[in-house]
Amino acid sequence: MKNFPNKLSEIGFDPSLLENVQPESLEHFEIARIAAVHKDSYMVTDGENNVTAELVGKIAFNASSPVDYPAVGDWILASLYDDNTLAIIHETLPRKSLLKRKTPGKKVDFQLIAANIDVAFIVQSLNENFNLRRLERYLVMVNEAGIQPIVLLSKSDLLDQTETATRIAEIQSIAPQVEALPFSSENRSGLDSIRAMMLPGQTYCLLGSSGVGKTTLLNTLIGKEKYTTKTVSSKESKGRHATTHRQLIRLDSGAMIVDTPGMRELGNFSAAKGVEETFSEIIALSEQCRFSDCSHVGEKGCAVMAAVEQGVLPSDRYENYLKMTRESAFHEMSYFEKRKKDKQFAKHCKSVMK
Repeated sequence: MKNFPNKLSEIGFDPSLLENVQPESLEHFEIARIAAVHKDSYMVTDGENNVTAELVGKIAFNASSPVDYPAVGDWILASLYDDNTLAIIHETLPRKSLLKRKTPGKKVDFQLIAANIDVAFIVQSLNENFNLRRLERYLVMVNEAGIQPIVLLSKSDLLDQTETATRIAEIQSIAPQVEALPFSSENRSGLDSIRAMMLPGQTYCLLGSSGVGKTTLLNTLIGKEKYTTKTVSSKESKGRHATTHRQLIRLDSGAMIVDTPGMRELGNFSAAKGVEETFSEIIALSEQCRFSDCSHVGEKGCAVMAAVEQGVLPSDRYENYLKMTRESAFHEMSYFEKRKKDKQFAKHCKSVMK
């Protein structure tokens, strides 16, 4: 196999990504990574240079879903022009992971967050923002993508050690395999632990609501106030968006991190694997139900409902599981209905053109 420059491996490139790529493509195109996505253009990097890029026409023409477009973190094949100041993206390489959510609002489609992520930092603050049900939603999204989740609890200076330990215990009660680490950008506690877990060549992302301290943490990891932060509403403890677009940032340690805008709405669909992994104890209980197709709502012999009645399974976690399962199924059905109509419309257009 062709030898690749170290600058690519330093930003996370793995030659196994090329297993299904035609050898002649490697002769004609350069390998690069999507560093930022803007409305009408991209920024790509080869580990040394950042270049503005555009899509070759056939990608946009053949795309049937947002998933068919490059996302931050994607590896691509591109041709360079104008003394390497402009790139044309010809192909997106296979992804080892893809974070996505339902498009906000009534529209039923995917919105891409980031690709080829190794670890997702789910940030919640230890004030009124702390919410186990919202955390479950993030865990479903991350688990569905096959990405390792780590929970970062910001603003730990607001609570004493006992209160912080209680919050961590609450997280471990719903996600025992997930590490939860408190930190404070105010008194700097826990920051060295976060830096120590970020390995060179690995790609991380920051997920969380507005105002939880993602941008402040990012500035701390970078070592300077590079990105603008915004104040949090004192009335509702809700933050305002500081990050406006997704971007891949390389740290001095060699680790890479994707900052993402805060998400007020986090809908999942086609997330059966993520739901099963996030609510694994409910899935285990369901195997004990009398009926194999038990909906866990009103059937006799339902082990899940029995666990709720006995206080073994918290009722709010049970309700969130039902809500997310129904929501995911509804969005998935609506999405495939939309795709079916789109295909029928495309066929109609082709017949008219003939």
